[in-house]
Amino acid sequence: MNTEELQKQGLNQDQINYVMSEYGKELNPIKADRDNLRTQLDNAQESLKEFEGIDIKNVKELETKVTTLTQDLQNARKEGDKKVADLKFGMALESAIRKAGGRNEKAIMAMLDVDALKESKNQDKDIQAAIEAVKKESDYMFVSDKPVPKVVSSTPGVSKNTDDLKTKANDALRSVLGR
Repeated sequence: MNTEELQKQGLNQDQINYVMSEYGKELNPIKADRDNLRTQLDNAQESLKEFEGIDIKNVKELETKVTTLTQDLQNARKEGDKKVADLKFGMALESAIRKAGGRNEKAIMAMLDVDALKESKNQDKDIQAAIEAVKKESDYMFVSDKPVPKVVSSTPGVSKNTDDLKTKANDALRSVLGR
């Protein structure tokens, strides 16, 4: 996601800045986790290099260490891949909500079965269908294409009836408020 893509979508600079800051809030912790996992991977690889040139006497001990380090490396890769997949899914879901005209992404996401959507084979299609279902149920959470009706009332202007209308309005308010 970059500024040019958002400008093509018709967003102004303030909206682009907001989207990018929100994107950064989600992306930066994941990048930090990724960097942490890379550090762990580098440490594991360094530990493996330490075993080079060791006597055959300690082979059993070395085998267990290699197995443990290899397993740690695989777990770190799986965890990193899972976080990247979760990030991509979250960005796709938020993008689809924005395209549908969602007013509050978090509120709309709370109404979706996110776990089922993550497991879906055709995520894009299923996300669109789920958003459309929420839009039908709760259309107030989305920007409407329908024009807002305007209420127009006439004003009497300066006349003898103006004082009568003010008196009637005051009497009506007093009766509603109980005074």
